[in-house]
Amino acid sequence: MDAAAKDQLTARFRAYLDAPDPASATAADPADEPPPDLFTLLAEVAALKNEVKLESRHLKSALDEFRGLYATLREANTRLADEQARGREQEQRLEQQAQKELFLELLELRDRLQAGHDQARRFRAGRLAGRTAGRFITSMAEGIAMNLRRLDETLARRDVRPLAALEQTFNPHTMHATEVAHDPDRDPGLVVGELRRGFTYRDKLLRSAEVVVNRSAEE
Repeated sequence: MDAAAKDQLTARFRAYLDAPDPASATAADPADEPPPDLFTLLAEVAALKNEVKLESRHLKSALDEFRGLYATLREANTRLADEQARGREQEQRLEQQAQKELFLELLELRDRLQAGHDQARRFRAGRLAGRTAGRFITSMAEGIAMNLRRLDETLARRDVRPLAALEQTFNPHTMHATEVAHDPDRDPGLVVGELRRGFTYRDKLLRSAEVVVNRSAEE
């Protein structure tokens, strides 16, 4: 290639390098764009306002739904708490009823032991029975008395205590008048005998006492 051809190619290549980039030339410069007119600006503002209103309605709907769900959840929690409280009260009542029935059965057992002890103490051996029978009844009475003391201690540890009735004024709320006596030397309405002892459980009446109440001859 001669020198003239080389110079021509070199000049064309230099001109190509010095020419502007077509991509950059076609890209629009925001600074070169003309400002929007008033109508276009108002239209864009109105569209933005409508979009904000739509989003506000969506947000309000979501908040209302959340409030409804929260109220439903709070109501459900309240019902659950009430049901749990009623369940605990029911369990306590059933437990107290079961304890009361158990204590009443133990008191029935105590009545039998007391009756056996009283009968053993009243026993008098005849001549034919001899001293052996007397010693046996005495030892049996001592054993029953020991069992009575243990049972009373067990009941006392569970707040089951005997009701004071003998030599007290008759109380219809805690006593049941089974028999009537007429002793002029004692005040009317006084409890002169106790046929079956009454008991309390945690200071509440567990079993009424069956008593003999003194009455005047006029009554």
